[in-house]
Amino acid sequence: MLLLLCTTASAAANDARLPLRIGPHVFQAELAATPQQRARGLMGRTHLPADGGMLFVFEQPDRHCFWMRDTPLPLSIAFIDASGRIAGFADMQPRTDTLHCPATDVRYALEVRQGEFQRRGITARTQVGGLPR
Repeated sequence: MLLLLCTTASAAANDARLPLRIGPHVFQAELAATPQQRARGLMGRTHLPADGGMLFVFEQPDRHCFWMRDTPLPLSIAFIDASGRIAGFADMQPRTDTLHCPATDVRYALEVRQGEFQRRGITARTQVGGLPR
């Protein structure tokens, strides 16, 4: 029963969406701010809406790397620096252990369906609004 309650509480924490503005575009991002939430990420997910995503928030800027183990969806990731500007992007293939690392220190990373940033014309150095501090 305790495991069920913990699992339910964890799932409920990710149910809240944070609207992130990138130019005229808005993504409804789930928040991954704890080590447990960041480790889980989008593992096991089979669907992500076009305006959906997951925002990873780190306590300190660093070269935080990502992989796609146990994640069946192809994703694109935007690495975002502490000032809220996009520092770079990577496309990530499903179920791989390939590391995707930013070229500079970042405090945030936003994962969306693969190709969404490109489809919307979102480029590096664009400011992201609505990030938690």
